[in-house]
Amino acid sequence: MATVYFTRDLSSAGLLRIYEALGAPLPGKVAVKLSTGEPGGHNFLSPALIAPLVQMLGGTIVECNTAYAGRRNTTSEHRKAIAEHGFSAIAPCDILDEEGEVSLPVEGGLRLPENFVGSHLKNYDSMLILSHFKGHAMGGFGGALKNMSIGVASAHGKSHIHCSGHWDGTFENLFTADHDAFLESMADADKAVMDFMGRENLLYISVANRLSVDCDCNAHPEEPEMADIGIFASTDPVALDQACVDAVYASPDPGRAALIERMESRNGIHTVESAAALGLGSRVYALRELD
Repeated sequence: MATVYFTRDLSSAGLLRIYEALGAPLPGKVAVKLSTGEPGGHNFLSPALIAPLVQMLGGTIVECNTAYAGRRNTTSEHRKAIAEHGFSAIAPCDILDEEGEVSLPVEGGLRLPENFVGSHLKNYDSMLILSHFKGHAMGGFGGALKNMSIGVASAHGKSHIHCSGHWDGTFENLFTADHDAFLESMADADKAVMDFMGRENLLYISVANRLSVDCDCNAHPEEPEMADIGIFASTDPVALDQACVDAVYASPDPGRAALIERMESRNGIHTVESAAALGLGSRVYALRELD
């Protein structure tokens, strides 16, 4: 059974405490994968919140360019956005696909034979998947599994995942491809990254605050309708996403209805189901509260 740690302390101290509770220091050169947010949006993780943890790790904030038009689909504009949102002021920042991509094999996947990630991923020894848990227009919700799959994928790799390996270069097809196949492809991409990095070199923290139904990739997100929950962490990304979803359902806040509708209408839990089927983790977990 997996262990998921939880604190209601949505502060830098709470973030440091939950990382330490994991008891598994990240070795070597550490990548910190997070969403630096589409300009116009405002729900992404605050640089002030994460700075002490990132700096304690000596970490480099890593991102990849987007597959859709906006302020993050080219390296030059993406770097400007990262600076505008305050991330380059707290740590080195690396756009993983600035110099292209590499193919990672998907062994025994559900949909994909390979996954395309930013070529700079090979420069890191370990990675913290530091996610903002919230809703998502296509995935239902965004947490650790989405951050590690779509988030680490190159711009081309994102299209490859969305279309389950059958992207024909038509932008509209990103949003009309078979939906459950897309969710299963995210799980495949997770497996490729975990196999490449080594599971012992990956840790996962999800911050459940600013719980909009929309992703940080949305330049004009809906305002959250439910209250913040707290910070979750695990060595198991499947258990972590399951715990965050369960916490939304268990919340006494009536505002949770909007986020639940978003998750259910997109069958968001299927990514968790698929990742569990691939052996990436367990949906059964023990929750350990640190407060």
